Amino acid sequence: RSGEGWDWVGSHIRPRVRVPAEWGWPVGVSLSGEVGYQRRVFAEDEWTVEIRPIIDLKTGLFYLSVNPVVDQALKGPDRRLAFSPDAKVSVDVTPEVSAGFEYYGSFGPVDHFISAREQQHQLVPAVDLNISPEWEINFGVCFGLTPATDHLIAKLILGRRFGG
Repeated sequence: RSGEGWDWVGSHIRPRVRVPAEWGWPVGVSLSGEVGYQRRVFAEDEWTVEIRPIIDLKTGLFYLSVNPVVDQALKGPDRRLAFSPDAKVSVDVTPEVSAGFEYYGSFGPVDHFISAREQQHQLVPAVDLNISPEWEINFGVCFGLTPATDHLIAKLILGRRFGG
């Protein structure tokens, strides 16, 4: 927050399952569920849950992903189901490093989107470090695009892959 320096906002856990590559589908399809905690000082919704369908495509050096996310507050003032789409496009710079842009949005409740000024939209220049098949490392700096969006957030995803 402006003038207050850096601080920890919260944490999320996101298990994910995917269609096996051996099935030969033309795009990747997976589903993740997430439970998240945000400190009350940073968000009205302390506890949230989301369902994240993921459709992605890796072709040559390029990666594209679309996530039509629905989420809901478990503890907070507005517990309606909301639409919060995300997307990503990146390119392999080296076999270990990918760089690109991510988008995170929040349109509000699925039964009645909020006004454009109240919606949250972020653009994120981001880097993926592909140093191991067992680990996911992604970081970036989020820039808010609307008045309702936090103007600057640093993000880090450190994920452990299990299974195939």
